[in-house]
Amino acid sequence: MNNFTIIGAGQAGLQLGMGLLQAGHKVRVVTNRTAEEVATGKILSSQCMFDTALSYERDLGLNYWDESCPKVNGIGLTIDNPDPSALINWAARLDAPAQSVDQRVKMPRWMARFEELGGELVICDAGIEELETYAAESDLVLVASGKGEVGKLFERDAERSAFDRPMRALGLTYVNGMRQDDDYSKVGFNIAPGVGEYFSFPALTTTGPCDIMVFEGVPGGEMDCWGEVDSPEAHLQMSKDILARHFPLEAARCEQVELTDDNGILAGRFPPTIKKPVARLPSGALVMGIGDTVCLNDPITGQGSNNASKASRVYLDAIVARAGGEFDEDWMNATFESFWDIAQYIVQWTNSLLLPPPDHALAIYALANDDRETAERFANGFDDARAYFPWFMDAEAAQEWVASRSR
Repeated sequence: MNNFTIIGAGQAGLQLGMGLLQAGHKVRVVTNRTAEEVATGKILSSQCMFDTALSYERDLGLNYWDESCPKVNGIGLTIDNPDPSALINWAARLDAPAQSVDQRVKMPRWMARFEELGGELVICDAGIEELETYAAESDLVLVASGKGEVGKLFERDAERSAFDRPMRALGLTYVNGMRQDDDYSKVGFNIAPGVGEYFSFPALTTTGPCDIMVFEGVPGGEMDCWGEVDSPEAHLQMSKDILARHFPLEAARCEQVELTDDNGILAGRFPPTIKKPVARLPSGALVMGIGDTVCLNDPITGQGSNNASKASRVYLDAIVARAGGEFDEDWMNATFESFWDIAQYIVQWTNSLLLPPPDHALAIYALANDDRETAERFANGFDDARAYFPWFMDAEAAQEWVASRSR
């Protein structure tokens, strides 16, 4: 049995912690908020999770909301155009449903389950001094919280980080009263070229089923407007105003929406960043990063919680396979590289959507209007981004795909 300390009680930290407990290890999770504070606080993310990531939760018996959470059964894409003949507007079913459970619902339940399994939950705003203590007491310290002085321990990986500034001004709005699609529930992804993106999908929040509205504005553009918002009511009105100006096909669905609660709003911005997975404390002790601490994506593709679940699975498997061996720097780097074998495709795909779409991507989107196989192939890449390579990400391969489907 090994002794682990995990800093952070989010998707990555708690999922890994409970996996380690079930594998027979001793685990301490350190977080700066109680379950009650999480449950009654502001929303934390949009967290739409797809089947592979959800399967890792199911493997650990953590899928408590399969019956109560609305299912996300497809992906839709709309790119408006003044020329109706050039409108891109299609949808395709996922092979298996996705779901989004508000982390204010999910994490308190997981925190309780962690303690039920015998884990030690410590409420503490951990800094460098606390990390030194945990490192001396533990076989391995994992950092699953990328904020504050602890997050700054990890060095930015310049080779793997495509951007050094925020690429979108972000807004989240949890609402009731959105008019539902007639066919099937989906992530409805809408692009206003040069302005930004908007997508929505059903979810489960503290008040029950809801819809989440996600706004991604190009910095300095017309959707970079959240700085002037000073109340929940103003946030909701801004959400409606953005739809009316830039996404008229969606605005009609949202005429009657209301906030789920005053805490169901969030706005901010951050640079997508990859960091090196090993950090050294002043004493020389090493700690290892996981989740957003070392792989922070823009939410334009909704991959944050998916990445965290996948990282937790990779790390869990690597720890179990170590079978009592030392968790040294070489092991830490090798474990992260195993995760990077998956994450690099997610990162490349996500980053590509933060730039103006190239002609070959627009050709794929347009083809999907009339070609069901193309639409379904694109939609299911949200579960495993490796499926986008090379046919969508590479210009020559995309041209070959379009030509093969157009014969």
